[in-house]
Amino acid sequence: MEGILIHGGAWNIPPESHDSHLKGCKKAAALGFDYLDDALQAAVEAVSYMEDDETFDAGIGSFLNEKGEVELDAIVTSNTNFGSVLSVQHIKNPVRVAHAIYHEDTFSILTPKGAEHYAKEKGFELVDNSYFKIQREIDRWRTLSQKPFNPLDAFTFSTVGAVARDLEGHIAVALSTGGVPLKKKGRVGDTPIPGAGAYATQESGAASTGHGESILRFLLAKRTCDEMKIQGPMQASQYCIAEMAKMGGYGGVICINKRGQCGYAYNTPYMAIAYKGKNREFVTI
Repeated sequence: MEGILIHGGAWNIPPESHDSHLKGCKKAAALGFDYLDDALQAAVEAVSYMEDDETFDAGIGSFLNEKGEVELDAIVTSNTNFGSVLSVQHIKNPVRVAHAIYHEDTFSILTPKGAEHYAKEKGFELVDNSYFKIQREIDRWRTLSQKPFNPLDAFTFSTVGAVARDLEGHIAVALSTGGVPLKKKGRVGDTPIPGAGAYATQESGAASTGHGESILRFLLAKRTCDEMKIQGPMQASQYCIAEMAKMGGYGGVICINKRGQCGYAYNTPYMAIAYKGKNREFVTI
């Protein structure tokens, strides 16, 4: 059964932001569902929408790094193939460029200058870094810069992602992120790394969010897909989050299998989630 599952990040989402997170995830799921004759396109359209919604830590509205800049990562993957961009600062919709890279034969990952040169060649929109900065995040950066700050203690990390299963049974995943607040300039977390942030085979797909270093070490997305060979998506996601927690890791994961069954789990205070299928839809946080 075709369907698309969305997450808006696993972190300590402030109560006053719950409504905007739920609405944004629901809209992304509905938009992606309209493209479900192609799982890859559906995931990309959903995540691109979230990059344009300042609610989320992706595209406009992203957290600022230690220098007060926005650096963005994104990935698109299906059937173990993938395309990624790392630490880009001027690509309006990084997930769309990652999608273009997915279709290339001679490279799969591009770092900032190469990614932006490629994006310009391909006609994607480039913007000044100030485009991504909004007052909410400028204020957050100013406040957090005044004292020692550990994102793991504050649960301030996030990503947006989509996993989709189309009419033909193909599975695809797309993710985009601005990373964590005050991150080291040039730092890359789990999001654009296959197996960590995202993984998809012919049988299943998973999208991670949370503390990037923990997810990288645990390879959360791949391990969730591997676990779905043994048990259902909900059980697999819950098991993997519990196992990552034993390492001191925090985050969440959403997943879907070949049958269109979906699952999710998280050990942060909140994770915004929305699903839309042919006969079922829900949104929760």
